[in-house]
Amino acid sequence: MPKVALYNVRGEQVGDVELQDSVFGAPINEHVMHEAVVAHLANRRRGTHATKSRGEVRGGGKKPWRQKGTGRARVGTIRSPLWRGGAITFGPSPRDYSTSIPKKVRRLAIKSALSSKVLEGSLIVVDDLKFEKPRTKEMAGVLNALGIEEKALVISNGEGDNVRLSARNIASVKPLAPINLNAYDILNYNKVVITKDAVHKVEEVLG
Repeated sequence: MPKVALYNVRGEQVGDVELQDSVFGAPINEHVMHEAVVAHLANRRRGTHATKSRGEVRGGGKKPWRQKGTGRARVGTIRSPLWRGGAITFGPSPRDYSTSIPKKVRRLAIKSALSSKVLEGSLIVVDDLKFEKPRTKEMAGVLNALGIEEKALVISNGEGDNVRLSARNIASVKPLAPINLNAYDILNYNKVVITKDAVHKVEEVLG
């Protein structure tokens, strides 16, 4: 059962916390993590690129000239793909890039990502993280006290929005609730700061 240090908001170690082995000490499966990251990025794609086919482009209803006798090539419409201002042949059209993976695979990817952060020493557990009102300066002070200078993912139970509102203006920090946890965000950020309550919530859901 992995054990990590427990810190307060002043960066002082106040004890240790034991993590559930099935969640934070799971075998690291790189293939599953890759599959989850690819699916996550695919679901973020908009797929709004589009061109017009012959049925969608405006104009070109009349045949430019008669079929025979002019000495020119036969043409049925001025909106032919061969003409300037015409349609596009085999162009892109709006599509849905979203994909889905089984729930067990998604959960296994999250466990693997969390376990990799524990092995790297990049998981920081804080005993409590609450603000009376949203203040970016206070959140920045907490991160400085914890010695975090890289990109950080802050996971809290979020009793109210003060933690989220305090962290969202810091470019290198992303606040996240345990219910929205995903493998991509865990792997994308160098440090993961998680409250003790959020640890129990994650273990309850994934364990």
